[in-house]
Amino acid sequence: MPKRLRLTRRFAAAMSNDAYRALTEFAGKAEVTPDEALTFLFENFRSVTDNDVMTHRLRLFKAKLEERKA
Repeated sequence: MPKRLRLTRRFAAAMSNDAYRALTEFAGKAEVTPDEALTFLFENFRSVTDNDVMTHRLRLFKAKLEERKA
């Protein structure tokens, strides 16, 4: 029997305008809600990311983070 999708956990999340636009674009193309899109991404995190690329991009993001906060 397939696992039932129950969105029972809620958390406040802040994101940049670019991140929000990317999320809503992804959700629209996938024909799901943004909540369902985030659930999919986090449940399948290891299979939808390339660890080497993600590590490199995280380093770049962290290097510019203070500058972006200003």
